[in-house]
Amino acid sequence: MTFPEWTKPGIYGAVGGAIAITILGFSWGGWTTGATAEEMAQTFATEEVTKAMVPVCLDASKADPERAPKLAVIQEASAFNRTKAVMDAGWATLPGTDMPNRDLAKACIAGLELDA
Repeated sequence: MTFPEWTKPGIYGAVGGAIAITILGFSWGGWTTGATAEEMAQTFATEEVTKAMVPVCLDASKADPERAPKLAVIQEASAFNRTKAVMDAGWATLPGTDMPNRDLAKACIAGLELDA
């Protein structure tokens, strides 16, 4: 079977165009793989849960009978150590868990308005 003379350059052009479109799509077009999309969704969900739990952290700080001394320790701590101080105070522990959450502690510090 014989093919027309333009078939070979046409196939090369189609393959080259597909490669070029793929490279442009992933680099500038915003395309992502399934794994990257899953990672982005997980990050977004974690951030939203943290934002939703900040009022729980702030309520725990208000209900704590030892609030004043703990706040003094948090305020005296350097900016680097404040997260650990909030975690040690027990206010950044999500309900149903035993370990404090570092992201929640960071968000709770902003809500405590320590520098105001």
